[in-house]
Amino acid sequence: MTSTSSSHLAWTETDTPLGRLLVARDADGLSGLWFEGQKYHPGELAAPRDDDDPLLRETVAILREYFSGPAGSAGTTPTLPPMSPKGTTFQQAVWQALLAIPAGETVTYGQLAARLGRPDAVRAVAAAVGRNPVSVLIPCHRVIGADGSLTGYAGGLHRKEALLTLEGRAPATLRASVKQGVPA
Repeated sequence: MTSTSSSHLAWTETDTPLGRLLVARDADGLSGLWFEGQKYHPGELAAPRDDDDPLLRETVAILREYFSGPAGSAGTTPTLPPMSPKGTTFQQAVWQALLAIPAGETVTYGQLAARLGRPDAVRAVAAAVGRNPVSVLIPCHRVIGADGSLTGYAGGLHRKEALLTLEGRAPATLRASVKQGVPA
């Protein structure tokens, strides 16, 4: 992942069980992945739509496999395309840490802050998680509240719940795990 600023060069859209996703790239890789109507969705892009762009096609194929792969593989962590989400150095560190959370597992914002060596920066970590421009593939949906509750997902909590369920982490079990002291 890089932190330099550049504009999107091409984009496409794909339909998923959770709604339409806008997929954007720049010269360095995948730069954005947003659900239609998602908070921080860039709206109209000046870049041309390019359904034949190899990276965009690869990303769409990865998303299709993630959402409806062979029996038993739906919701597993896919092989990721080259990515280049734009953000501050701190945001980049948070997004990199999100990539280390396996499918089917969750962490709290506090646990994520501790993993980054910044246990007192929970709010800053939460803000960086919320600004993740590559939703689904950089799995910000795997971060939950300290009490196991589903909190803050720019694509909507209904999508966060659906993604966790797809990955085999039914949200109803999250609160019970946290209350029993089991790492979420």
